[in-house]
Amino acid sequence: MTAVLFHFPFDPGSRSARLALGEARIAVEETGVRPWEADCPVRDLNPSGMPPVLQTAHQGRPLTLCEANAIMGWVEDQQKTPLLMPADAGERAEVRRLTTWFDRRFTDEVNAVLLHERMEKPLLRLGPPEAQGLREGRAALREHLVMLEGLLGERDWLAGRRMSQADLVAAAHVSVLDYFGEVAWKSYPLLKTWYMRLKSRPCFRPLLADRFQGLAPAPHYADLDF
Repeated sequence: MTAVLFHFPFDPGSRSARLALGEARIAVEETGVRPWEADCPVRDLNPSGMPPVLQTAHQGRPLTLCEANAIMGWVEDQQKTPLLMPADAGERAEVRRLTTWFDRRFTDEVNAVLLHERMEKPLLRLGPPEAQGLREGRAALREHLVMLEGLLGERDWLAGRRMSQADLVAAAHVSVLDYFGEVAWKSYPLLKTWYMRLKSRPCFRPLLADRFQGLAPAPHYADLDF
């Protein structure tokens, strides 16, 4: 059966799954969904009602994988040699620490505030962004970007010597914020170089083509050398 990925283009988790599938060169049929709508098909596939959801098959039987962690783990399980998880146990632990960091702290402190103001309010027609929310979200974002800049001052990639799930998850989150022009790249030169390397990979091309209805991306969004 043809694998189908249900995703919302500006959901960081959906982007993480798309990047992992693209990096592994696993062909899928992408179906965009709007999870806030009552007839969203994901509601019947995932108890949380949230994308991404991958429908595929395992040993001839249908298999439904719900949300980014399950999909990225499945992608890794398909490989004969490690692709997005390091062979070193210490670096694998660091990958898991960083992906959990983004799933929890970054999501709670940055996305739940800043993306709520910039993305969710227009989608749900909740009115214009509030200045206080923007200030709080941007302050939290700066703290996280400083942390990432520090890691890249010590390592080739976020978790160690090679690109991993941690880099794809971080890039998924950062790319959504970059679309809205929320990343002051001049303040984070190491992070900018890291992001340029990721943007140049084939798996990133579909993300750079995404467009948010009614709002053009930041001018540099799709530029590989910005």
